[in-house]
Amino acid sequence: MRNFDYETLSQSKWDVEIINILTKIHEHKGKQELFLKQKPAVLDKLVEIAKIQSVEDSNKIEGIVTTTTRIKELMDQKTMPRSRDEEEILGYRDVLNTIHESYEYIPIDSNYILQLHRDLFKYSEKGIGGRYKNTQNSIIEKDTDGNSVELFKPLPPHETAKAMEEICDELNKALDKKEVDALLLIPIFIHDFLCIHPFNDGNGRMSRLLTTLLLYRQGYVIGKYISLESKIEKNKDGYYMSLQQSGKFWHENNEDLTPFIKYILRTILAAYIDFEERVDYVDEKIPTIALVRNAVNLKLGKFTKTDIMELVPSVGRATIENMLKILVEEEYIERHGQGRATFYVKK
Repeated sequence: MRNFDYETLSQSKWDVEIINILTKIHEHKGKQELFLKQKPAVLDKLVEIAKIQSVEDSNKIEGIVTTTTRIKELMDQKTMPRSRDEEEILGYRDVLNTIHESYEYIPIDSNYILQLHRDLFKYSEKGIGGRYKNTQNSIIEKDTDGNSVELFKPLPPHETAKAMEEICDELNKALDKKEVDALLLIPIFIHDFLCIHPFNDGNGRMSRLLTTLLLYRQGYVIGKYISLESKIEKNKDGYYMSLQQSGKFWHENNEDLTPFIKYILRTILAAYIDFEERVDYVDEKIPTIALVRNAVNLKLGKFTKTDIMELVPSVGRATIENMLKILVEEEYIERHGQGRATFYVKK
């Protein structure tokens, strides 16, 4: 029988790597508060980029996709969904916007989680939004022969509502006591959420939305400027591996939370480092071509126009295209491929 008792976490011993990452994140959080007072135009551009990436990549992890052009149109509220995937993308956009705008007023409570899930599926005809699962679900993987293998069996439906109430209560009590770092409590809560797997659909996306909400409520607003979902999507194999490792013996209350905690903390730290690189290195007094050249110098291996746009958020798409063209003509970089497949490498 699975029990939830976050008070015992205060007695846990965390390894040196976790302690070091926590210390670094705390340091970067202090720096971020200084950066937020500088260059508001650059920060606004980072917010715009991060929102698009978060919506696109969190859905992409679950195989929910559309074109980049359609994503931008949906984000700008210039179109209505044309497919089931776009319905769910639109729902994610709305929930993410709600979190961005009102996180202080969204407590960690099972009823509020149900409301966020309702809004995630409000454009969908599935009829499952805002309700806990009514059938047993399992985490399934295909083996090399194409056979389905059950990796993990979550809690049954009749235990789900009570378990969700318990983990919310345990988290809130632990956060109030402040005996355990919030940056440890957040991945622990998210891991329990994913092991409960409370919904028929949308569990992965809800876990990432809740991660953002929890971080914001504790003052870690990095996800507003650098997409955590995008970082997870780029390393989703590591994400699933950490979940699988930490899920062992979860039902017996004997799981090892370290792999998942480390994965989430590393993702947060990487986002802070990216944020500082993008804001600190942007200087409006430097010629645009020099800004783009500096951005190119930060890249290893091949890179795309989008990669450079992320590093130089103060410069528009057309200008970056022109600067890359100049760098190609100068033989500073080489262009490969055509259209959307275009990429560059430094010579």
